[in-house]
Amino acid sequence: MKVEERKDILWALLWAGGLLIAGVWLVLFLNEPARERIQAAFFNTMLGALVAAVAALLLGWGTAHLLLAFERGGKRTAYMAGTFVLNLLRSIPQMIGMLVGYAIVTTLILRGTLPSPLVQIVFTSIITALFVFQEVVDLIRERVKHYEQLEFVNALLVCGVPPRVIINKEILLKNSLAHLVQKSVSLFGRAIFLLCSIDFIISVGLSTEVNLVNLPTTLGSMLANLDSKQDILVVGSVVTDPSMFGSLFFEHLQGVSVAFLIVYSLLCIHRIAGGMMERYRL
Repeated sequence: MKVEERKDILWALLWAGGLLIAGVWLVLFLNEPARERIQAAFFNTMLGALVAAVAALLLGWGTAHLLLAFERGGKRTAYMAGTFVLNLLRSIPQMIGMLVGYAIVTTLILRGTLPSPLVQIVFTSIITALFVFQEVVDLIRERVKHYEQLEFVNALLVCGVPPRVIINKEILLKNSLAHLVQKSVSLFGRAIFLLCSIDFIISVGLSTEVNLVNLPTTLGSMLANLDSKQDILVVGSVVTDPSMFGSLFFEHLQGVSVAFLIVYSLLCIHRIAGGMMERYRL
């Protein structure tokens, strides 16, 4: 199969190539302190999104198994309670839920409970995962329900294979791995969007005293930086004064590069997930 036909791989290469070109451009034309802040922000954002995607996958996997156990064990009350909690999380707007979660993180940081930036990133990523893992639950339950209607599951049960092994090994790992990987890539992109959005909202909307809590820098908080906002405003000025276009990539590089990293990464990850869906006919 040609690379052009494997759109997920093609867009992954384009993403890597775009990041490489942007990195070289920043080394050549952006001052070192600003470049180091952007690098740290990009790393923190990608790490946070990756942790959120992995946490969502693990939470979804465990919750789906728990609901299946309740349903098959005749524990109707426990099953209804679990379903109610899932639906309750679905009903909460993601931004509102994450704002509440960040308020908790801020309180814990002020009390010294989360002193390490790495721990803060992991904690905020888990909060993000709480509002997206329901998609993994739905996917796993749908795949299990689909394959339980096929004869090979009954054949394995007759052979004495435990249901837990059938679900985890035969259904999920052997026959649904592509679905889980595609869903994880999609959640990775969703987590980038949510983390950048909530960090931008917090950085813009909170007072200076609260911002001095020093949450780990992300691309969202970098975009809310005063210098970056001024750079982005210049982009609008290009519409009325096209002669300013050339200066965007030299004099206003910080804001433009942060915006580029966010938009380009989201575009490529979306295309990668879409390419995987087409490739595996999900």
